[in-house]
Amino acid sequence: MNLFNRLFKLGQAEAHSAVNQLEDPIKMTEQALRDLRQDLDQALHALAEVKALAIRSRNDGETERARALDYENKAVLLLQKASRQELEAAEADRLATEALRQKTQHEAQAARASQDQAKFEASAQQLDHNVQQLKQTITQWDNELRTLRARVTVSTATKTINQQLTQLDSSGTVALLERMKEKVATEEALAESYGQLAQQGKSLDQEINQALGQSGSAQAATDLQALKAKLGLE
Repeated sequence: MNLFNRLFKLGQAEAHSAVNQLEDPIKMTEQALRDLRQDLDQALHALAEVKALAIRSRNDGETERARALDYENKAVLLLQKASRQELEAAEADRLATEALRQKTQHEAQAARASQDQAKFEASAQQLDHNVQQLKQTITQWDNELRTLRARVTVSTATKTINQQLTQLDSSGTVALLERMKEKVATEEALAESYGQLAQQGKSLDQEINQALGQSGSAQAATDLQALKAKLGLE
């Protein structure tokens, strides 16, 4: 069967490292599975045909044996009629002889049908064994294909991550962080400088009021009370 030739070729292919460069192992396995399933369909069809032949031979054998028994019964009836003088003895013997000759022929045909049935059943048993072996092989290769796909997925992801890690510029990353730290320090120093300039821009009165804790609104309230006292409004 072509199955074993393909499996042997696949085994040879896997033994050569060139397979990894020239052909995709997953595609090869998928093609092998398609071929195996095609062989399985053909084997099932052949098995059904052989079983049908065995059934036909069995039925033919039963029919021929029934006919042989019928002719034997007819020969008996003819001889019985002759014994009762309902039929001439010579005629009864002639007809009974022909009936027995037919019986012999049908028995021979029944024997041949039985032999054919035995051959077809043996062939069917061998085909059924091949079918079961094909099913087991297909199941095994299905499992292998799922495992292979998973391994390819993992290896591809791992390779991608490793490539990304390899392409990372560690020195460039450190330099970028240093520049960011320097920029933040510059911004902080600039903010402190502006704060100092803001302190220097205040008037002497503002500094005194700030030191005394007096705000502009508090001074206005004091001035209002002084004006009311001057006008005699209190």
